[in-house]
Amino acid sequence: MRAVVRTASELCITVGAVIVLFVVYVLFWTGVQADSAMNRQIDDLQDQWAKRPVATAPPPSAPSSPPRPAAYKDGEPFAVMYIPRLGFTWNKPVLEDTKGGTLKKGLGHYSGTARLGQQGNFAVAGHRRTYGDPFKDFPRLRPGDAVVLTDGTTWFTYRIDKGPHTTLPGDVAVVDPVPRASGYTRPGRYLTLTTCEPEWGHSHRLIVWAHLDATQPVEAGKPEALRR
Repeated sequence: MRAVVRTASELCITVGAVIVLFVVYVLFWTGVQADSAMNRQIDDLQDQWAKRPVATAPPPSAPSSPPRPAAYKDGEPFAVMYIPRLGFTWNKPVLEDTKGGTLKKGLGHYSGTARLGQQGNFAVAGHRRTYGDPFKDFPRLRPGDAVVLTDGTTWFTYRIDKGPHTTLPGDVAVVDPVPRASGYTRPGRYLTLTTCEPEWGHSHRLIVWAHLDATQPVEAGKPEALRR
């Protein structure tokens, strides 16, 4: 009997230790790995942009005429996103596609949606928790908030119009060219951000929608939303 009790106790201790290690991995180590991966993505982008030929700076452009970006490559970064509402140190790389491996390295662009600054709906997903918690504070976003992105040549400033809106994971119409439930009624240059709801679950999705408010070349300096 003593041997049985001892074995059961040791088994419970082992299981408990495994659970603790798993929690540490999910809550801490995935964040360390993701932060390192995201920093590498941003560093790689900035290195690529620094090697581009220097072009004559055009005058600041209206939202109706941003330059057409190059084709995106699956799993590769192509832009950096800034959301001042989430903190002036908050910046995340945006990569092409929303596969699991991609979302461990940053935010993911929904393949098939519009490209950055172009007509249609530029839709982006990110983890709420784990893998760096990029959208941990997503519920803080409010209409009027700026979402700023750059592809190394142009700054794109979007303004949130609606959200956070709660829906189901199967509601793919939220990333349509004119997204359902957004309040938009005609084609435009839109941004959709999506993440999981509740904070530690994935039974629902949180959504915000924004419209392209302004663009300007990077040579003109940072947009006003990042200088406040």
